[in-house]
Amino acid sequence: MAGTEPNFSRRLAQVAAFLIPTLCILWNLNLPIHLGIPILTEQLLALMLGLGIAILFLTIRIDGSKGGTPSLLDYALAAAGFGALLFSSLFYASLLERIADRPIELIVIGGIVVVCVMEGLRRAAGLTLFLIIAIFVAYALLAHLAPGPLVGRQMGVFELVQYIGFDPSAVFGTPLKIAGTIVVLFIFFGTLLFKAGGGEFFTDLALATTGSTRGGAAKIAVVASALFGSISGSAVSNVATTGVITIPLMRRGGYRAEDAGAIEAIASTGGQLTPPIMGAAAFLMAEFLEIPYLAVVTAAILPAVLYYVSIFLQVDLIAARDRITAVDTETRTLRTIFAEGWHLILPFVILMAALFWLEYSPEYSALMSALSIVVVGLLRPYRGMRLGFGEIIDSFVDTGRSVIELLLIVAAAGFVIGILNITGLGFSLTLLLLQSVGSNMVVLLLVSAAICIVLGMGMPTSGVYVLLAVLIAPAIVEAGIDPIAAHMFILYYGMMSMITPPIALAAFAAAAISKANAMSTGFAAMRIGWVAYVIPFIFVFSPAIMLQGSTADMIADTGRALVGIFAVTVGIVGYLTARLPLWARLALGTAGILCMPFHAVHPAWVWINAAMIATAIGLTVVLILSARGKAAAAAATPIDPKPEEMQ
Repeated sequence: MAGTEPNFSRRLAQVAAFLIPTLCILWNLNLPIHLGIPILTEQLLALMLGLGIAILFLTIRIDGSKGGTPSLLDYALAAAGFGALLFSSLFYASLLERIADRPIELIVIGGIVVVCVMEGLRRAAGLTLFLIIAIFVAYALLAHLAPGPLVGRQMGVFELVQYIGFDPSAVFGTPLKIAGTIVVLFIFFGTLLFKAGGGEFFTDLALATTGSTRGGAAKIAVVASALFGSISGSAVSNVATTGVITIPLMRRGGYRAEDAGAIEAIASTGGQLTPPIMGAAAFLMAEFLEIPYLAVVTAAILPAVLYYVSIFLQVDLIAARDRITAVDTETRTLRTIFAEGWHLILPFVILMAALFWLEYSPEYSALMSALSIVVVGLLRPYRGMRLGFGEIIDSFVDTGRSVIELLLIVAAAGFVIGILNITGLGFSLTLLLLQSVGSNMVVLLLVSAAICIVLGMGMPTSGVYVLLAVLIAPAIVEAGIDPIAAHMFILYYGMMSMITPPIALAAFAAAAISKANAMSTGFAAMRIGWVAYVIPFIFVFSPAIMLQGSTADMIADTGRALVGIFAVTVGIVGYLTARLPLWARLALGTAGILCMPFHAVHPAWVWINAAMIATAIGLTVVLILSARGKAAAAAATPIDPKPEEMQ
C-alpha cells in the first residue's frame, strides 16, 4: 500500500496512525492529571476516532481497495470527520452542557460523524455490518410505526444524529472506551513482540515440540496458532501470519488442501478464546458484565483446553488414518530455541504477574509488559531480529493502522446501543425472543446460537460480540443462564461465523493460501472444529467447566467432556488403531454426545451420562482388541508362494 499511495497522503496517514497508540499510552500514564489539565474520556475518544476516520479515508478507496490516490471525496471525508471530532474533543464540555437545547453545532457534528462512521464501516468491514447498522438506524426513525412489542418512541433525523453521533451513551459509549483505552495497548504489545521476533519464536517452539510426531505439520499449526492467536485476537490476521508457514508444511506432509486450510482456520480462530489476552472481546465482556478481567480469563481456561484437545486429537487421528508422517524440514532443539529466545518469555511473565498476582488493571499490565519488550528487544535479538528505534516507531504506526477497523466497528456498535436505549428496542427484543421459544431452554439456546452465527457472518469477533451482547445475551440471562456463561455462549457462536459457510472469513483466508475451494475449506473447518459448536452448551449446562463450583465437580465434568470429545472425534475421523466400520463410527459418535455433562437438561441425564460413558469406553476397548486380533492373524497367516516361485 505504501508504494502506491502519494507521499502526502501516506505521510498524513502515518502521522495519524502514530498518534493513536501515543495518545492511548499518555492517557493511561495519567499525563493530563500530572499536567493539571482536566480532560474527559470522551475528549480522548473523539480525537482517536477522528484520527481513525482520517486514516481510513486516506488509505481505503470507495470500492474497498487499499492504496492508490485518494480522491477529492476521500480528502473531504477525511477532513470533515477529523475536523468534526477534533471540534468535539476541544469543546466537548461546553457542548455537553447545551445538549438539551439541540444547538446547530451538535446536529452538524452528529451528522458528519454518522456519515463518516457508516461510510468508513462499509469500506473497512464490508457490506454486511454496514447493512445491519443501517437497519437499526432506519428502525430508530420509524420505530413509532413498528408493530406490536417492537413499537418505540418517535424520533426526528436531527435528534437521532445528534444523539448517536455525540452522546456519551452512544458513539462514545463502552465499546469505544474499551477499544480506545485498553485494546489498543494490547495490540501495541503484540506488535512490539512480533517486531522483536516473537512470531518466529512461537513457530520454532511449535516446530520443536510437535514437528517430529506423526502429522507434525498440523500440530505445529495448532500450537503456533494458539500461541499467536492468544496475543493477536484476530482470526484472519492469525491465518495470514502463521498460515503462510504451516499450510505449505501440511500440504507437503500429505494433508489434503481443504483439511490443511481448515486446520489452520480453526486453530487461528480458537486463539480468540485462549487466555491470557483472548482478543478485544474479552475486555468488552468484562466491562459489560462489570466483573474483573481475571474472572473472564478464569472462565475461559477449561473451554479453551477442551477446544484445542479436540483439534489436536483429530489431526493426530487423521495423520494415523492417512499415514501422514512428521515434517520434512530440519527442526531446532528446544534447548537452542530457549537459549536464543528466553527473553521473549519475560514479557508474558510480567503480563501474567501484573494481571493475576499484583491484580493491576489490564491497561497498566499491558503498559508494563510492552515496556519490558522494548527493554529485552533492545538488548537481545532472536534469530537476527532486534528492536531498534526504527522498529519501535514502526510498531506505533502499525498499531494505529491495525486498530482502524476496530475503532469504526465499536463506534458503530455504539450507535446500536444508543438506539436500543432510546427506543426501548433492547427490552422488546428480549421479550419477543422469550415469547417465541417459550420456556424450553434448549430451544432458546439453539435459536440464539443460529442468530449469533448469522449475525456474525462477515464480521470481526469484537464487532459481533458487542451486537450480540446487547441483542441476544439479555434474553439468555433472563431465561436463567448465568451471565458470564451467557456472554461466553454468544462469544463462541459469534466466533464460529469465522469458520461457518457461506461467509467464513478465517476459512476463506486459509483457502487462499492452500489453493483449495473456499466453501469446501469452510465445511472441512466445521467438521474438524465440531467441538466449538458443542462447548457452549457444555458450560451453560455445567458451570464447573467454567471453574465454578466444587473441585470434584470440575474434575468429574471435565473427565466426562474429554471422554465425549474422544468418542465423537474417533467417530468423525473413522479411525482408532484401524479404520472403523460405519456402525462403530455412528455408535461412538452417539455415545460421545451423550457423554457430555449436560446435567441441567433433564434429571435423568446423569444416568444416561453414566451409561454412555461406560458404552464409549467399552466399545473403544473392544475395537482396539479386535484390530489387534486381526493384525496378529494377518501376521501369522503364511503367504502363498507365487506360481513362478514354485517352479
